[in-house]
Amino acid sequence: MGCSVPDTTPIKQWRHVEEGAYAADISTDGSLAVVSGVDNGINVWRIGEDTPLYHWGHQGEGDNLVVSVHISADKQYVVTADREAFALWSVQTGEPEGFWRIDESNIRDVVVTNGGRGILVARSNGNIMFFEPRTSRRLEFLGHTEKVNSIDISPNGKFALSGGNDYIAYLWSTETGQIIHTFTHPTRVTKVALDDSGRFAFTADSQSKSQIWDVQTGQPVSALQYASRQKMFTDVEFSKDGKYLLTGSPSRKVYVWDIVTGKEQQAIQVASRENLSPPTAVVYGVAFMSDGNIVSLSSSGLAEVWQRER
Repeated sequence: MGCSVPDTTPIKQWRHVEEGAYAADISTDGSLAVVSGVDNGINVWRIGEDTPLYHWGHQGEGDNLVVSVHISADKQYVVTADREAFALWSVQTGEPEGFWRIDESNIRDVVVTNGGRGILVARSNGNIMFFEPRTSRRLEFLGHTEKVNSIDISPNGKFALSGGNDYIAYLWSTETGQIIHTFTHPTRVTKVALDDSGRFAFTADSQSKSQIWDVQTGQPVSALQYASRQKMFTDVEFSKDGKYLLTGSPSRKVYVWDIVTGKEQQAIQVASRENLSPPTAVVYGVAFMSDGNIVSLSSSGLAEVWQRER
C-alpha cells in the first residue's frame, strides 16, 4: 500500500479511518493520534495499536463535523472543534470535561495547553479567545484586523502565536493580552507554530515567505529554501534538539528542514486515498518519534512511519 517511490515507502502503516478524515493531530512525541473521521466520529489511537483507545462523539450522535483537533504537549488533554463549538477531553479518563458554544463567529482553529488549563480559540471575525475552563477566566485578543487562520500556544499556556489575513503574525501574552513580537509578511499568514521548548516560532504566508524566528529576540533565524512560488503547510513540529523542522502539506508531502540554514533535508510522499484520481491526501499531523523516525497522519485515514534520513 506504500508509495511506488522506493525512498518514500513507509516502514509501517495503519488504517485509522475507512472513509478518510476531516482533521487529525499527532502528539509531539509521535505516540498518540486523534482522528476525526468522515464516517466514524473521533477516535483516539496509540500509534502502532490495531484498535482505538477511545471513541468520542463531539456533539453526541449524528454527523461528525469536527474540523479542528489538538493534543496538549503533555498528552493529557485534547480539544476538538467544529465551526460552532469546542470540547475538552481527558486522555487519562477518556471523558469530556466541558463543551462550549461560540455564537458570534465561526471557529477557525483551536489549541490546548498542558493540563487542559487553557484553550485558545481563533474566530473568523479576527478575535481570539483565551479561556481557562476551571476558573472561567476569559481574555479576548483583538490585535488582528482580519480573519485569523492559524494559532498555537506554549505548553504552559503563557504565550500565544497567531496569524491572519492582515499579513501579520503576533506573539502575545495570554496573561495580559499584550503583544511581545510582531512578524510581518507580504501576504496573508496561513500557518504559525511555536517550539514547545520556547526557542523558535514559525510563520508562513500564502506565497513564498516561510520564516523561523528566535522567540526571545524576535529576530529571524532562517527562511525555508524552496524553488516553488508557493508552499502551504498543514502541520509543523520542531525537533527536541532544536536542529530540525518537520512540516506537512495539503499535497501529500512531508518535509524535514534544517533550522539554521532553512534547507530541505528530506522529502516524503504519503499514501493517497485508494481509487482517487488524481491521487491526493492532506497531511494533518507529523511528528518525530522517540526512535528518530517520522510519523504522519493524513486525510487518507492512514498513519505511516517513515525512515529518517541521516
